[in-house]
Amino acid sequence: MELSIDDILKHLPHRYPFLLVDKILAYEAGVSIRALKNVTINEPHFMGHFPEFPVMPGVLIVEAMAQAGGILAFQSAPKDEDYLVYFTGIDGIRFRKPVRPGDQIIFQLTCLHRRGQMWKFKGEAFVDEKLVCSGTLMATLMLQEKA
Repeated sequence: MELSIDDILKHLPHRYPFLLVDKILAYEAGVSIRALKNVTINEPHFMGHFPEFPVMPGVLIVEAMAQAGGILAFQSAPKDEDYLVYFTGIDGIRFRKPVRPGDQIIFQLTCLHRRGQMWKFKGEAFVDEKLVCSGTLMATLMLQEKA
């Protein structure tokens, strides 16, 4: 099942310039998710990272991966509650190739373990079917307090 940017905006509190997922290509609630990020030269970090050879900062690749994991957690949660997702940890992140403007990143996250609202994911990022980043990410869903 796909999710559009409109669906993503309903789940994630992030907005430009920090919303880093453009589309959900497929997901199976509680199991896995595939997400897409279009990398464009007009993103603000490219002005300084690096002007002569623009490269997407690794920390933003990991953040985009975490956002995809957050969407999987939201899609797997009971629909009668309002949640916020919090990124709680990363382990073993490795970067294998630079990501440049014009690239499309495909994120593949698989649930390794879930206990209540705590999640642990295996995350991978691919450009042109080549692995550019991988690692383990943790997140938790917390009930959003009503105002």
